[in-house]
Amino acid sequence: MSLSENANRIRARKGKAPISALTAYDYATARLLDEAGVDLLLVGDSLGMVVLGFPDTTHVTLDHMIHHTSAVARGTKNALIIGDLPIHTYPDPETAVANAHRLIEAGAEAVKLEGGVRQAEKVAAIVADGISVVGHLGMLPQRVKEEGGYTKKGKTDGETQAILEGAFALQEAGVCAIVLESILPKAARLLTEKLDVPTIGIGCGEGNCDGEIAVITDVIGSFPWFSPPFATQRADVAVEITKAVKAYLDDLSR
Repeated sequence: MSLSENANRIRARKGKAPISALTAYDYATARLLDEAGVDLLLVGDSLGMVVLGFPDTTHVTLDHMIHHTSAVARGTKNALIIGDLPIHTYPDPETAVANAHRLIEAGAEAVKLEGGVRQAEKVAAIVADGISVVGHLGMLPQRVKEEGGYTKKGKTDGETQAILEGAFALQEAGVCAIVLESILPKAARLLTEKLDVPTIGIGCGEGNCDGEIAVITDVIGSFPWFSPPFATQRADVAVEITKAVKAYLDDLSR
């Protein structure tokens, strides 16, 4: 197996053109986003909250990810598909490689995992086995219970330096890109400038990373019960669904 050509193209976009990225969890959404021209589709473990109704991502299993990755793959022709390795699926290099292969077999072209220095050996093992990897630094949803909630990162020089150290370790291990989540703009900009691989930001402010990723339900307004403060809602699908269903019910009652 060789590294994904699509992933290599994304890596080569560093500093040349903004990278667009959205989450997708099903065939129809993936097909719409792909046909609209999105560069990267992430089958994120955020599906635990916005699709499966869990309180956080720590309830998501590899079987969940395989199921949804397969659906997204059936609807995608052009975008790079990245599948999240959920919590507890990469405790050591051997397990990480085996589970990465399961996501690739389901239709992903690359996998993503959370963490820096302590994940570098696992990233290197996955890449050595021919699978492209995307890193994830800053706020790490899989560690929400350990950290007691979701907090901004890069508040101090020491914290920023620790993230940078993790980013260099991931870069050296062979990642094709790194997601930066909820990192303060100044720190995100520094990381982007220092790294040779693209950074894809979420909650890092505008223009501080090489690309931006958003959760599709935040973008289209289909999950009205919660929206992160940094999200930009561009439609109100929840209201339209409610209106359509009420019209259907009204027709039935006539």
